[in-house]
Amino acid sequence: MTERLDGRPVAESIDSESRAAIRAGGSGGPPVLVSVHRGIDSPFRFYLRRQARAAAAVGVTFRDEALAPTDGPAQLVERLRRLDDDPSVHAVLLEHPLPSPFDFADAIDRLRPEKDVDGVGAVNLGRLVAERPTHVPAVARAAIAIAQHYRVPLDGERVAVLGRSATVGRPLALCLASRAPGLNATVTVVHSRTRDLARAIAGSRTIFSCMGQPGRLDRSIVPEGAYVIDVGLSSVPDPRAPGGARAVGDADPAALDGWAAGLTPVPGGVGPVTVAELMAGAVRARDLLRDAGAAR
Repeated sequence: MTERLDGRPVAESIDSESRAAIRAGGSGGPPVLVSVHRGIDSPFRFYLRRQARAAAAVGVTFRDEALAPTDGPAQLVERLRRLDDDPSVHAVLLEHPLPSPFDFADAIDRLRPEKDVDGVGAVNLGRLVAERPTHVPAVARAAIAIAQHYRVPLDGERVAVLGRSATVGRPLALCLASRAPGLNATVTVVHSRTRDLARAIAGSRTIFSCMGQPGRLDRSIVPEGAYVIDVGLSSVPDPRAPGGARAVGDADPAALDGWAAGLTPVPGGVGPVTVAELMAGAVRARDLLRDAGAAR
């Protein structure tokens, strides 16, 4: 039987720790997390609702700020500057990807590292390379949290990361290869230019997939007995589903049933843990700012 690596108990454990940390925060008050996005009609509206519910459940003060339809890069930079200077705001999340002419990397670098809650700015990514992270991207933290919760073997093992994006694949590979307890994996990173995917990841004990290619992983690709942490999220047409579409991951669950040792479901796997990790990041941001005396 293939073990179902459900994200909900992992998220609940992280949320419990966040609630305890907020209660212990004393006079500092609850963390304040602001999500900046391009409007409620954007594809992020689902994530915004989920973030708002998760924040309310743990005690994080959450608000979302939408850019006006006429706003351009200059208005986005000014919005982030204002939030960075606001001492009542502890954490800022800039939803991405952004369309041209917006430059996500340039915009996020306007935030101080403590407020860059998703850890995707140049300073935070650089600190991750140096194994002295301030914030680590929430998706990477979530994928590893699931693996550790279910005792998926990582330490000293061969693992594969499918995808090399600056916000998911590369940070995840850096975390897995780090000297942190329980990690120390030998990591293979594959991507769109990799020839012969199956051969490249042969022998991997665990596969972290963030390709965004629905159903790509089946028995012809995944080594028998491997664990699959499915970070991919795509929408495919389904007339029986609400709205005529349903969410799927990179893995083909039917093909891998009885073949893989364990598999995260989509939805219900990495997604809820990512949101929980964002809330935990907001708590961390509050404490970092308080301890450093950076909130002014």
